Amino acid sequence: MRPLGGRPDAGFPVNRMRCHSLLGTDPLMPNTPRSSRITLVVAVAENRCIGRDGDLPWHISTDLKRFKAVTMGHPMIMGRKTFLSIGRVLPGRPNIIVTRDRDFHAEGVEITHSLDAAFDAARAHATGEVMVIGGAEIFEQALPLADRLDICQVHADVPGDTFFPEIDPAHWRETARAYHDPEQPGGPAFSFVAYDRVAKDS
Repeated sequence: MRPLGGRPDAGFPVNRMRCHSLLGTDPLMPNTPRSSRITLVVAVAENRCIGRDGDLPWHISTDLKRFKAVTMGHPMIMGRKTFLSIGRVLPGRPNIIVTRDRDFHAEGVEITHSLDAAFDAARAHATGEVMVIGGAEIFEQALPLADRLDICQVHADVPGDTFFPEIDPAHWRETARAYHDPEQPGGPAFSFVAYDRVAKDS
C-alpha cells in the first residue's frame, strides 16, 4: 500500500475516467454490499488536510457528484459541526448526527450522543453499509472500526486547520485507484482511492 503523498500514479495505471463513468462502473463502488460494512468517505490533501475554517479548502465537482453517488441510500454518520457546515439535510440518505450537546435539535436528522449510538442507529436501517463522513474527531474515533476508506486524494499540500488521521500501512491495503487531471487551470489533480482493512491473518 502506498500511503498518502508522493506521485499520484506511481505503480498504478493512470485512469482519466470522467464523472459520468464514475457514477456507473467505478471500481471503487463495489456492486456487492457487505453486511454492516463501515466506510469512511473523505477528501484529503497530501498533507492530510481535510478542512479550513469549517469548509473544504477546494472545490472538485467530480468529487461532490461521486460523494452523492456512493452515499445515496446509506445512512451517513457525521459530527454536529460537519452537519452545520453542510447547512442542510442531504436527501435520500439517513443523516445521523453525533453531538455531546444534549440541547441540539435539527429537523430531518437522527441525533445521537456517542459514536456507538450512531452506529446502532445506522445499522437499524439495514442497508448493508454505514458511511462516516466527518469531521476529524469522528474520523479518528471511527478509523479503528472501519472496513474501508473511500478517499478523494487531492494531490496538493493545502493549508488548513482540520486533518485526517494517519493511514497505517500495517492495517490498510490500497485496492483501487483512479487518477484525474485538474478540473480547471491551477486546480489540483486528484485520485479516487480505496483502502480495505488488512485481515488479521494475512
